[in-house]
Amino acid sequence: MKKITKAGFALLSFALLFSGCRKEKFAVSKRPVMLRLSEVHARGYPTSLADIEFARLVEERTEGRVKIEVRAGGALAETEPDAIAALKLGDLAFARVSAAPIAEYVPKLNAIMLPYLYRSSDHMWKVLNGSVGQGMLNDIETSGSGLVGLCYYDSGSRNFYTTKPVHSVSDMQGLRIRVQANQMMIDMCTALGATGVSGIGFSAVRNAISGGIVDGAENNWPSYQSGGDYTVAPYFILDQHTRVPEILLASKKVMDRLDPDDLRLIKECAKETQSFEIQKWKEKEAASEQIVRANGNTIIELSSAAFSEFQEAMQPVYAKYGSQYSDIIQTIKNTN
Repeated sequence: MKKITKAGFALLSFALLFSGCRKEKFAVSKRPVMLRLSEVHARGYPTSLADIEFARLVEERTEGRVKIEVRAGGALAETEPDAIAALKLGDLAFARVSAAPIAEYVPKLNAIMLPYLYRSSDHMWKVLNGSVGQGMLNDIETSGSGLVGLCYYDSGSRNFYTTKPVHSVSDMQGLRIRVQANQMMIDMCTALGATGVSGIGFSAVRNAISGGIVDGAENNWPSYQSGGDYTVAPYFILDQHTRVPEILLASKKVMDRLDPDDLRLIKECAKETQSFEIQKWKEKEAASEQIVRANGNTIIELSSAAFSEFQEAMQPVYAKYGSQYSDIIQTIKNTN
């Protein structure tokens, strides 16, 4: 099957993904319901492993009534925004994507992605598994976006990596940094004197850096290593500016056509894969860091003064994206 692109959505028939299903509820068919899940990361990546575990659990719990085919490496949708658009149309059933591009449809999600918001990974997970995080998943489903938030996955902390050393905010001046398709991330770079560049897919970042289109990017240890970006951007700055969770999404159009009992099982299975993915993430993060350090890359830890400088520069970002969610931000800060 060809990759889904924005230009091709209108030409895709619902029957391509759900051939053999009549217009009535899927549950009336004697044949298994075949659904597809899009993943931009390669097979073996923590989220891809969790996708496969999700598919396994769903087939097992529904006794074979629902089967999910996981297509990794961008085989179904080249970029996460493409996957989201396909979900909205019902041309895909599931996709694992970052929370960042979802915030373009559900702006409240920006409140859990603000720069330098979390004290640690444990702090973030207490928030996501608590009233704030679970409320956000409900907001996705009730937003009218056509998306259903099933669960969160870990993606560690995001850090800048560049072709030149960065020790202070002044070192960020004039740099072109690839960011996710999210306006807040672009504004974060602007606040640091850099230029945020979106529209570059995950698999194209390495070539964009080596070709001089951008001077660096920002991501976590595994993405920095697995995408090969560490071979062209040798400076990894441990500023931990954001912890942006991954979200396993479903298409509301597709979910509405499933048997209610099977839909309940699907949601339960998704929740169960969260702890599985978190463990796989920890293992991958440690392995990726070891590979990068062994390669001789320069790992820059900001001084406390420099870190405070980066935090201080975020005031315009908080004013723009956090002012209307001050209660949520305060709840996050008070979470222990």
